[in-house]
Amino acid sequence: MAIKIEKKIKGYNVVKPEDKAAPAAAAAPAASKEAPKAEVIQMHESLERPETLVGSTYKIKSPLFEHALYVTVNDIVLNAGTPYEQRRPFEIFINSKNMDHFQWIVALTRITSAVFRKGGDVTFLVEEMKAVFDPRGGYFKAGGVYMPSIVAEIGTVIEQHMKMIGLIHDPEMDESTRKLVAEKRAAYEAAASGKKSAAATTDAPAEASTGFPAGATLCAKCNTQALVLMDGCQTCLNCGYSKCG
Repeated sequence: MAIKIEKKIKGYNVVKPEDKAAPAAAAAPAASKEAPKAEVIQMHESLERPETLVGSTYKIKSPLFEHALYVTVNDIVLNAGTPYEQRRPFEIFINSKNMDHFQWIVALTRITSAVFRKGGDVTFLVEEMKAVFDPRGGYFKAGGVYMPSIVAEIGTVIEQHMKMIGLIHDPEMDESTRKLVAEKRAAYEAAASGKKSAAATTDAPAEASTGFPAGATLCAKCNTQALVLMDGCQTCLNCGYSKCG
């Protein structure tokens, strides 16, 4: 192969095979001295927001707020039309006429939406939000369910939505437990009715508006005001929990 030399030759050296290997060997230690770089692991493929998302809107009416909150959770459908089709929460919006808490509501929606879009297991958000307590005290919802804060109720709404799309599976009460709870409730109501005075009274009715006996306390397991004293043992008439086992 002919090589055209365009400059004047001023000297020369004979290159041996071992001389060619020397630069590569010298470069190797230099490369090893570079600071190690952290490996970036992507949780999942980057997803662009589609033009249309499917979702649901939930109404929250709390005594802590003058106006109701409307929580909208939108989902993205993955692997649409295949046996692996799955809905995943993609974003959340919270709207209300009450502007007193506008800042933290906007912050909560943005952070929660960012976690949804990050991917992975996002169900941990439910327990984190349900564990938030209001220092001023919580409130009872219809049905006797206690909410320690408005954030906890938003977490409950997200949990309800995740159960609806199949992201969280709620173990149903088996038939034997259901039957046991019904028997305990019937026995408690029969005992309570036997203690009623024949005289007219203005006391509270046998059952509160929650559907459980008046005077029932809060169950630590299901967070419902349905814990009563039966046979010397605290028993929940909603989930069957008993301190005596």
